[in-house]
Amino acid sequence: MARTEQSDAREPRPFVFRFLAAIVVPLVSVLARIRVRPGDEMPRTGAYVLAPNHYTEIDPLIVAVAVWRLGRPPRFLAKESLFRAPVLGWALKATGMVPVARSSSSASAKQTLQASESLVRHGRGVIVYPEGTLTRDPDMWPMRGKTGAVRLALEAGIPLIPMAHWGAQAVMARYGKKVSLWPPRKPVTVAVGAPVDLSDLQGRHMSPAVLNEATTRLMNAITVLLEELRDEKAPAERWNPSAHGQRETGRLEP
Repeated sequence: MARTEQSDAREPRPFVFRFLAAIVVPLVSVLARIRVRPGDEMPRTGAYVLAPNHYTEIDPLIVAVAVWRLGRPPRFLAKESLFRAPVLGWALKATGMVPVARSSSSASAKQTLQASESLVRHGRGVIVYPEGTLTRDPDMWPMRGKTGAVRLALEAGIPLIPMAHWGAQAVMARYGKKVSLWPPRKPVTVAVGAPVDLSDLQGRHMSPAVLNEATTRLMNAITVLLEELRDEKAPAERWNPSAHGQRETGRLEP
């Protein structure tokens, strides 16, 4: 995969991230041997939205460690209410996590715009799960996505980067609550794709048609990466939970 030439400069790693990494990375390394596909890179500097697939509860730790090893501090969307908690709120603010409103569509849209402006201003990246929750697809393929990730990217004109990983289900089963400790260092492979091309949608009104088209492109890109990691083809039709009588529970998506 072609990559643009980049300088050796990297985003500074704040002390709080280095402190947490000193604890989290060794612990996760006992559970999983995370391998990023050769040649795949994150932008070294500047704002971006990273959109991974989501199929187990341990995914955020896997993704966070992979992003850290790729040279960027991992930041996620977090519910706005968590920022008001005494200790957790401080930690979220100190690490630059991005708050997202859940109260109303207007509040959510306003906070999405503020979040995108903040990412650009500080040159930071944010990790957004476009599915909003664990995939409901029976074979753990990406299901229909939501619009939170593409909203952030389109609002600020920043790269929307697809990511896929595979193998974490051996560490913790989907919907499972227990971590598998043996054998240790189960292999997990991570793939980072080129930014999704949204140039023709940039600057247009955020209509449902525009957001749905952008989300479709993103989910297609994630699915292609996962097909490469799994060496098999995804179903022709993406899983739609509502069509199968399942609840669509979006945890952190606007």
